[in-house]
Amino acid sequence: MNIKYRPLKWFSVFTLILFAASCNDDFLDKNPLNSVSSQTFWDSEDDVKSALTGVYSRLQQNFLGYERVYLDGLSDNAYLDPGNGNQPNMTVMTTGSISPGLTGAMANMYSSPYRAIASCNYFLDNVDKAPLTETQKNGYKAEVRFIRALCYFDLVQFFGGVIIYDHFPKTLNEAKIAKSTKEQVYAFIESDLDFAITNLPDTKYSGHAVKGSAQGLKARVLLTQEKWPDAVTVLQQIMSSGKFALSNNYAALFKTSGQAQAAVNTEIMFATQYLTPNNVQRTSPGAAGMNIELGWWSLMQPYQDLANEYEMTDGKTISESPLYDAADPYKNRDPRMDLTLKLPGETWYNASGVAWTGSYLSYTGFLMEKYVDLAQAPFTANTATTTDQDYIHLRYADILLMYAEAKNEVSGPDATVYSAINQVRGRTGINMPAVDQAKYNTKETLREFIRHERRIEFALEGQRYNDLKRWMIAHTKLPTLKTPGNTPLVFEMKNYVLPFQTSELDNNPNLVQNDGY
Repeated sequence: MNIKYRPLKWFSVFTLILFAASCNDDFLDKNPLNSVSSQTFWDSEDDVKSALTGVYSRLQQNFLGYERVYLDGLSDNAYLDPGNGNQPNMTVMTTGSISPGLTGAMANMYSSPYRAIASCNYFLDNVDKAPLTETQKNGYKAEVRFIRALCYFDLVQFFGGVIIYDHFPKTLNEAKIAKSTKEQVYAFIESDLDFAITNLPDTKYSGHAVKGSAQGLKARVLLTQEKWPDAVTVLQQIMSSGKFALSNNYAALFKTSGQAQAAVNTEIMFATQYLTPNNVQRTSPGAAGMNIELGWWSLMQPYQDLANEYEMTDGKTISESPLYDAADPYKNRDPRMDLTLKLPGETWYNASGVAWTGSYLSYTGFLMEKYVDLAQAPFTANTATTTDQDYIHLRYADILLMYAEAKNEVSGPDATVYSAINQVRGRTGINMPAVDQAKYNTKETLREFIRHERRIEFALEGQRYNDLKRWMIAHTKLPTLKTPGNTPLVFEMKNYVLPFQTSELDNNPNLVQNDGY
């Protein structure tokens, strides 16, 4: 059973500790300086648990939570409707308008991780005051250092070298320091994750970070740095632990009811969690969340380019397979296609078998179906408070495909690489053919197939943007596409890192702008 943490228990203390971290772009937002008295709060394990829950609550903000799916709108997977008021200006980021003065989503990419980091550091600076054993303290610290690593990993992928805060700043001037190098940030992340791996429980995931969560994130960090042998070692440890397994229902992974089922959630290794009726995905400035934003308002619309990537059921591409019928192009396709995309002409039905039409409009011909829970249809502001599906940051399928990628880079194709890929393709309900070993029998050809498989397996989950960047192919792939308005996508070499906002530079004279901006 996936037991969800309950952020509302923390509200009064959380508000006092992090009052300065309100939702604005002020410098203090990333470095809250007022707090409850440490002499009156850290008196018991209950206090520590409340503080810990407050730290977890930070993951519900912007791209640390369900809105992370919108990162696929910065890739070749999907078009973001310019009317997205939750994350403004993402569409213009894809067409060449990235600048230090850009507000909206880019500002959230910077500020939200730092809000969470400030919460983590406050916790870490004070938890030793609680009357707990060293083992107990280290267990709680491990969860918080995992979350801090998760946030810094976001920052380094978005901005490259950033400021490292390893404690809670006592003064505003103490917070105005220079950024570290990208390599130093990665070293800091790995240090946090190594501590987490040593001190987290070696159990299945049930709402709080566990050893496998930290190992999986470390593997992703290592892969991003192309530390292939080290990644293989960590991934093998996860695979041999027996703590995680592929879900028996791909579609259910992304639905509220499925995430509560043992046969489904065994694949989930870490997630941002939500809890009805009060701690739901979005209540302000109006009730929303994934069902409404994706299934009703259609704020993210998959490109034809993604649809074309799905194989036929014989494992061949649409240009190779005799099963492909131009008159019925979505027949006999990889089952993940229809579980991820709402296809042209497809009718959605709710749990009662009633057709759901809503008021959606697609500029690309496709809508997003993954993470849309049709059991809740028809979607309204009221249904937004009755669903609490979690956003999954890490799942076991990623472990298998990261292993395949890393092992292939180390020593080329072998039986273990093919096996890892085939497990993902052959899971219950998907049953795609095994990799064609005659066709994909070199490191180079198999590398491309693994990248294809990652795109299909994790489509519209928010991973594609960072994958394109770590493979250094974003600048060649993205400009081959156009928006529905026929505007070419733009991705220049400098865009592999984003600029620091002008306001951040004004607030911190020691922060130096990234090259090219």
